[in-house]
Amino acid sequence: QVQVVESGGGLVRPGGSLRLSCTASGIIFRLYTMGWYRQAPGKQRELVAAITAGGSTNYADSVKGRFTISRDNSEKTVYLQMNILKPDDTAVYYCNAARSVLTYWGQGTQVTVSS
Repeated sequence: QVQVVESGGGLVRPGGSLRLSCTASGIIFRLYTMGWYRQAPGKQRELVAAITAGGSTNYADSVKGRFTISRDNSEKTVYLQMNILKPDDTAVYYCNAARSVLTYWGQGTQVTVSS
């Protein structure tokens, strides 16, 4: 059984930082591309950042220079370090594990940026 579980969300002031974690079990983690997506109220889900099995990364333009994605294959965990947070970053953040036609989602974690 595949499980993808996010943690680390919460309420933070503008300019603050948060680190999200996502642990995936039931898959060969090191073979999967891991991604973070987010969905704000009334908006479509969008890709925030992704990291391939080989370690290549890509980011949405809106988070470049502020967010960093990384992975620890030994812990089967992917991280999203979010710095200089803005109110526009407020959303539910979802973790995704993808390989070929296989894709698995977590349940999401809320991030709220507000003073």
